[in-house]
Amino acid sequence: MSEDTRSEVYAELAAVGPYGTHPGHALITMVEPHPGHEYAYNRWYEDDHYYAGAMAMPWMYAGRRWVATRELQLLRYPEQSAVAQPVTAGCYISTYWITDGRYDDHMKWTVGINKRLNRDGRVYQDRTHVFTSFQDHAATVYRDGAAGPRDLHALDHPYRGLVVQVIDAEGASQRAELVDWLRSSHLPKRLAGSPAAMVVLFRPTPLPGDRMTYVKQVEGVDTRLTLLWFLEEDPGECWEQHFTGLDAAVAEGDLGTVELVAPFIPTVPGTDRYVDRLR
Repeated sequence: MSEDTRSEVYAELAAVGPYGTHPGHALITMVEPHPGHEYAYNRWYEDDHYYAGAMAMPWMYAGRRWVATRELQLLRYPEQSAVAQPVTAGCYISTYWITDGRYDDHMKWTVGINKRLNRDGRVYQDRTHVFTSFQDHAATVYRDGAAGPRDLHALDHPYRGLVVQVIDAEGASQRAELVDWLRSSHLPKRLAGSPAAMVVLFRPTPLPGDRMTYVKQVEGVDTRLTLLWFLEEDPGECWEQHFTGLDAAVAEGDLGTVELVAPFIPTVPGTDRYVDRLR
């Protein structure tokens, strides 16, 4: 027997509101499966949650999963991180783009579907959210100017690595100044001649009050920035030359403090590749 899906409403919704391709918002979620649950967690996320809990939702139009092997986890810094305790926590991260101007619409759906998934026993409990937040796009800086993929392509282009950098501004009034400095001065210099094709900057937004209880409220909403560096090389092969010292470089600008620099490589969808290299 078919269910009532209120199909007639979809035609009405499609006729209104923005539907561009700019990644105006993102979901960035770094998770640590509990010891002994790595394979089961990976299969749940790969086979079910990535699709039913993310990509099937309205206005979430691109996504990609990334993994940090133990070797990559040990490259992270600073040791005393305000994001991850210990700094090696969070061996999987998923990144998703949401259409500009559709944040509120998407959030209504995601709260509803996650309540349903939880009720239906389709939420894997043996995991910890280390760093999970929806975020608003702040800027994109490209290494090669107009050449190459744009930020809207970043989660579909076969980049070989991702570096997640989290910076806390000194205060709310300093964050806009920090964005300007990163966009106009710091990032163009760091990108020149590097294996990173682009850096996409985001500002976190607070989670709704009716979020799932296992996801903690977002910290640093007024002061924090998340930078996603998309790499054309394996981060482990270019780390020493290009990605050490980012904390010192930001500190010299006297506008903020780096709380996390963490490398990842893409997962291979539908497989358990790298699961045996997490510990």
